[in-house]
Amino acid sequence: MEDTIVAIASPPGQGAIAILRVSGSESIPIAKRIFRPKKAQENWLPRVLVLGDIVNSSDEKIDQVLLSVFLGPASYTGEDLIEITCHGGMLVTQAVLDTIISVGARSAEPGEFSKRSFLNGKMDLTQAEAVMDLISARTALALKAANSQLEGRLGNRINELKQSLLAILAHVEAYIDFPEEDIDPDANESIIQKLVRLSESVGNLIQTAEQGRILREGLHVVISGPPNAGKSSLLNSLLGYERAIVSDLAGTTRDTIEEMINLKGIPVRLTDTAGIREVEELIESEGVDRAKRELKRADLVLTVVDASIDRKENGMIESAFSGELNHIKVFNKADLGIHNSYKEEDGIQVSCLEGTGIELLVGLIVESCLGGSDHFAKNLIAVNSRHRTCLESAQSNINKTIDSLKEGVEPEFISVDLRESLDSIGEIVGKADIEDLLGEIFSSFCIGK
Repeated sequence: MEDTIVAIASPPGQGAIAILRVSGSESIPIAKRIFRPKKAQENWLPRVLVLGDIVNSSDEKIDQVLLSVFLGPASYTGEDLIEITCHGGMLVTQAVLDTIISVGARSAEPGEFSKRSFLNGKMDLTQAEAVMDLISARTALALKAANSQLEGRLGNRINELKQSLLAILAHVEAYIDFPEEDIDPDANESIIQKLVRLSESVGNLIQTAEQGRILREGLHVVISGPPNAGKSSLLNSLLGYERAIVSDLAGTTRDTIEEMINLKGIPVRLTDTAGIREVEELIESEGVDRAKRELKRADLVLTVVDASIDRKENGMIESAFSGELNHIKVFNKADLGIHNSYKEEDGIQVSCLEGTGIELLVGLIVESCLGGSDHFAKNLIAVNSRHRTCLESAQSNINKTIDSLKEGVEPEFISVDLRESLDSIGEIVGKADIEDLLGEIFSSFCIGK
């Protein structure tokens, strides 16, 4: 925290402009050593773009840039911060970076700017994590959820839970510390009711974890079925372009093919797999094994069959039609007519050749995803796996406290369980001794953020 750090904040490669950030107590002195404004100025005014040159130790011009100053604590990191906009060539950007380092700054670690923002109280830990979610968002819904968390919606909910727990804990500990004052123990039943409501609120947040996983990682949809059913054709139809090779030869697809697609705001990871059948050929056999492994990991399976022929000829694996997997039956080649053996089966008829039924299938995929995009839009709080672990720990201790109160356990032991719940809740927003956790979280950030 005592070092002044620098990083290129724009993406690597060649572009029109590049942005460098410098943060720390020596930011302005460092800038004064290397920046020569076109117009002399006595004071460095905050939030004003100034045109000038970056020069090296020999006073040689490196590049003409725009420089702006953000004085702490009114900056992203809470420290004095300099932003330099230079030309976007890789060589010139690196030269400007090297010049800044040569006069006293050091290269920032991944996520160090956001880490300093957190440590300086500019944001809580949920907001810091939302920065990375915002950068990696693949759909409008994921972007909206990340912005909601960045604005503090999740942090506010967590702080409300903390305050409720603190109020209960304060009452219990006051009763322990000052028994002679005859403090009303608030009747166990009243405290139990408050804790039950708290446990329900925590449970509601835990239920958003699956939504959060889908928004961040995508709904894993596996396209499965027998050879020549049209699985690769369906992948291409959903993607809107030719991604997989389509052939009349059975066993054309030997490996899994995965692509990300945006279906009505929900990110979906589509995986095309080899046709499932009994084979002896080594390579195709490995493809079938991989297909079966993907089925076990899938959130949703699209079971595709050639519905124009007898079901017996498809050799379809019955487990894919069983209730064990969350799946949608897709009867392909509807343009050739649906065979009588499928007349009584529930499923959606499509023709990848003519494009019919595809939009209806998209709607079913979206609706199978925790209630669809409308549900997602109304419930934008989506906790991640770290939040979920903390919430589950907190809920467990709250429920333990409820049981203890019902059993008449001594207040001292109840206080311990409440404190553990409070610690778990506090860990979500970063109000705990979690230095190792901070390092783990921010190590996944971009350099310069």
